[in-house]
Amino acid sequence: MGDDTSLRGMTDNTTRLDHVVLWVTDPVASADFYDKAVGLRPVRLSEFAEGKIPFPSVRLNDETIIDLMPHSMAERMKMLPGAADSAGHPVNHVCLALPAEHFDTLRSRLEERAVPVSKISYDSFGARGSATRSFYFRDPDGNVFEARHYD
Repeated sequence: MGDDTSLRGMTDNTTRLDHVVLWVTDPVASADFYDKAVGLRPVRLSEFAEGKIPFPSVRLNDETIIDLMPHSMAERMKMLPGAADSAGHPVNHVCLALPAEHFDTLRSRLEERAVPVSKISYDSFGARGSATRSFYFRDPDGNVFEARHYD
């Protein structure tokens, strides 16, 4: 990792990514995709299915979740002017960094489900330097993900 010491000695005061919100058509189907194809455990799915909460999530790790926000919530997005206009406009992509064995398992699960995946790229730059391998795929709503590993 060279002389980048920014990753050493992380404390509870370090800025971290808490969650990403994705616009989806069917949150239950999306949660199923992320669970079975990507391996991310659903969070609050039964509460959503029972109508108790407005959206479910999937857990990326102990500190980070991905919220699966139904398009029908767009008109309620009033926290900033124009916030509702973000519905249907996914970010360019979200990158998942995995251990090498999970990288290969993810690619296999996606291929088993006929999810199109890109060719494997080598040595692309990211938060931890140069990744050994990476590839891209889309979720059922067209959100683009990159999967990579550094080891």
